[in-house]
Amino acid sequence: MPKRVVDVLVPVALDRTYSYRAPEELALAPGDIVSVPLGAREATAVVWAENPKPNPRLDNRLKDVEEKLELPPLKRELRSFVDWVANYTVASRGMVLRMCLRMGEHLGEERERVAVRLAGATPERMTAARARVLQLFADGMARGKSEAAREAGVSLGVIDGLIDEGTLEAVVLPPQPVAERPDPDFARADFTSDQSAAAAALKATIAGGGYSVTLVDGVTGSGKTEVYFEAVADTVRRGRQSLILMPEIALTAQFLDRFAARFGVRPAEWHSELSPRRRARTWRAVADGEVAVVVGARSALFLPYAGLGLIVVDEEHDQAYKQEDGVRYHARDMAVVRGHIARIPVVLSSATPSLETEVNARRGRYQRLALPERFGGQLMPAVEAIDLRHERPPPGRFISPPLAAAVKTALERSEQALFFLNRRGYAPLTLCRSCGFRFACPQCDAWLVDHRFRRQLVCHHCGFAMPHPAACPKCQAANSFVAVGPGVERLEEEVRALFPQARVLVLSSDLVATVERLRAELDDVAAGRLDIVIGTQLVAKGHHFPKLNLVGIVDADLGLNNGDPRAAERTFQLLHQVVGRAGRDAGVGLGLLQTHQPEHPVMRALIARDRDAFYKAEIEARERTHYPPFGRLASLVVSGADRHDAQAFARAFARAAPQEAVRILGPADAPLALVRGRHRLRLLVKAPRGFDLSAYLRAWLASAPKPKGSIKLDIDVDPQSFL
Repeated sequence: MPKRVVDVLVPVALDRTYSYRAPEELALAPGDIVSVPLGAREATAVVWAENPKPNPRLDNRLKDVEEKLELPPLKRELRSFVDWVANYTVASRGMVLRMCLRMGEHLGEERERVAVRLAGATPERMTAARARVLQLFADGMARGKSEAAREAGVSLGVIDGLIDEGTLEAVVLPPQPVAERPDPDFARADFTSDQSAAAAALKATIAGGGYSVTLVDGVTGSGKTEVYFEAVADTVRRGRQSLILMPEIALTAQFLDRFAARFGVRPAEWHSELSPRRRARTWRAVADGEVAVVVGARSALFLPYAGLGLIVVDEEHDQAYKQEDGVRYHARDMAVVRGHIARIPVVLSSATPSLETEVNARRGRYQRLALPERFGGQLMPAVEAIDLRHERPPPGRFISPPLAAAVKTALERSEQALFFLNRRGYAPLTLCRSCGFRFACPQCDAWLVDHRFRRQLVCHHCGFAMPHPAACPKCQAANSFVAVGPGVERLEEEVRALFPQARVLVLSSDLVATVERLRAELDDVAAGRLDIVIGTQLVAKGHHFPKLNLVGIVDADLGLNNGDPRAAERTFQLLHQVVGRAGRDAGVGLGLLQTHQPEHPVMRALIARDRDAFYKAEIEARERTHYPPFGRLASLVVSGADRHDAQAFARAFARAAPQEAVRILGPADAPLALVRGRHRLRLLVKAPRGFDLSAYLRAWLASAPKPKGSIKLDIDVDPQSFL
């Protein structure tokens, strides 16, 4: 009888499967997680398919599958998703599979949780300390030894003595659940008529089953979260799992509290800050169906859900959903794909939808549920421009007199103010007054950013850092350095000088020590324990600060002049979201935009609060130029340690491009031509909307020269960054 052969996929940078003999006693099926010999080592892999017709010439060379691991198998739906993502992103299937296998199989046995409880007769020798312990355990509850000693006010030796005498016994506790089951009827929201209509529509979608995409399109503060919670509640009632994707870990702080207020418990979390053990337990609980709701970053999309019934993408427009290294994918788009494969509803939520989502909603591909008013009757904040051509800040300052006056008025009213500047550090450039020398990164085509808090000059692209030198390295002049331009740390200096009595907090990703610390700081803002917040885009989304009624945008023009085709869209979304933090609870909100170009379409749309006019103009411009979503783009970046070698390979690669209905721009130096000591050249492929760009790129790769030596080729389908 011929041996059974299966094809397995290994989570390494390979696109192909490998054939192995399947021992009869293992009873393998597609999706099983196994251990196989791979070269000189053993590797975890997944049975991908049966191989009914193996190559007979390889029969003697085939190796056996070593072991079937005691883990839930990957379902067909997830395996199809892996294949789809790999094909679309032109990545290897093994690397996509790696994102699904975060189950911590090498962590070893988990340490048992041990507690003590009352078990035997009263000890022969009784003391006051022992009496307190027995009184504590009279309720029949089991407690940890340290906890019991603390509650009874005794030493651990007293507890150990009672265990030795048989009065107390040690018991092994079952593992704590990753998350308790949410109660869909724990608390019902008090909805407005618009919210009620949107929630009813989502419930009808859940009841109807099957694949669909719904956009919950509501102004900031309109209660979008509470509306899609109703879809989550209905999914829980039906015994299915829900995934809520969020762009930032920081967003989950207030979100988890809102979830607990609605469902009585917190959901399971999935993000990079989880410990390896917690990650492994969460992976297993999701695969076993023990977790009903997962809130996570983009990688949560690749978990092996036992019965996924709903995917929600909160703040769907956010750029953080794009994975920029490894397998380059956009979590919003892949969420729609996974929903389509699994035949389940997908909900997108935003106050400023991405242009792709907006076009899909306008053309009827997505259902739109509109929430045009804020919850509780609060008005949207007024938006005004401060023309820096006429209202200039004092020399060496960055806050104009009108903005400073507005903040002074807000503080006198016991309200909070937010200064927004999307630039980390103290200053983006440091130069010598004597000779003009500028501090640049030795490994990148970028200036070093002054970080006074860390007392370093830092490259934001490769991480290179150096202390502030005592003298100019070119002319040796001492004390000759001057900071050019503001960052949030420099803005803090100015704010403290202007408002010395105010309680000030700077929120920036490079100042965040831990997620817990960040959550505590956000809680302090929400509780009114701070007067002025200075922040980067970390404060732009998802936060509710009841006393915040004034938002000042220090440099509204910052994102408009970087050559990015999405610059206008991103600037509009970011500033709209930041201004939307104002006036959400009480009082009247006001957003002030410091700008040198108040006539720019983005500024005009923000000031007029005319979102539709902005989208109309931007959609027309994209359609006219055939940029996404009316065309396809792919970025190919060639990099190498030697510029000549990288340039030669890029040109040879470009010459091998198949001649089809695409336009290839380049190769040319990337906007960041040197990163981490590697010279970078970029080719940009522009194709019609319906063109199979992934297949074209694979055909190109097959016929083009292969990278050698230090040369590396990175492919990004649907790029979001153009650096």
